[in-house]
Amino acid sequence: MAKYISQVNVSLDKADEQQFANQGFTKINVDLNKGIGGKCVYIWFKHGSVAITKLQVTFNDEMAVGLINAGYTKIDKNLNAGADGDFIYLWYFRGSGEYNTPIEAIDVTTDADGEALKFKNGWERLACDLNRGAAGSWIHAWVKREKKTYICDVTATVSYETDSDHYKKGFIRLDEDTNRGAGGYFVFIWYRQTPDSQRALSELNVSTNDREYQSLEQQKYTPVCANLNEGTGGNRVNLWYKKDHVKHPVTAITLLIGAANIKAYKVTGVPVIEKNLNTGNGGSIENVCFYQWQA
Repeated sequence: MAKYISQVNVSLDKADEQQFANQGFTKINVDLNKGIGGKCVYIWFKHGSVAITKLQVTFNDEMAVGLINAGYTKIDKNLNAGADGDFIYLWYFRGSGEYNTPIEAIDVTTDADGEALKFKNGWERLACDLNRGAAGSWIHAWVKREKKTYICDVTATVSYETDSDHYKKGFIRLDEDTNRGAGGYFVFIWYRQTPDSQRALSELNVSTNDREYQSLEQQKYTPVCANLNEGTGGNRVNLWYKKDHVKHPVTAITLLIGAANIKAYKVTGVPVIEKNLNTGNGGSIENVCFYQWQA
């Protein structure tokens, strides 16, 4: 039996559901419009021998351009259909090579407590809330790969100009703006993963002022040059990493929004970098969260 996720689709009504069931798809029984009304929207998947290796989410048209140029396939069904939120679409890619580890499972969560446990247990979180802009439950899609992967590179962008290049080089975008609610540029964190633990990052950190910047520099961290607060008028905020003496390699990274979500992760023992990416402006409370393999 083929163990890879080879097809993904989205249903917006009973006719879609019947069609996918007849085609042998499996339904993830979580309504992506939970808590807001609208259509009953579900993700479906099917196993096969040709693996999907990347899933991404878009919530504006500009985010889509790089995906199109890099050969991603759009599932042209709005995950917020019938609600008042952002137009959200799921995209997938079938690739090969070091930075394309096959996906063998997909799931959906509707609360932060369930999220934190999955994060610790080797699942990879798509950062965009699938109810984005529509209130309701916090809903996130997750993937699990056929073997353990490690974060080997991180970067950030303050425009869409280099998106295509990043995708073609195997990067995954954390599909949530680090400037959410603050205006300014659309700024995104990106990461690349490998099955080779010896190439992994060993630490992540964040600076939100000059004192923290200098401290991390003295501790031999390397900065990601992009300002995660670009254009907001707030403090300069940088992501930092280390890549030496990999005893506990970094296996996952995500972006958390709101104090309640941050608390849920901390209670479960997942490290949260408690430095608000929107320091100095009126945007959402946002924090970087990462997990290190503890074997």
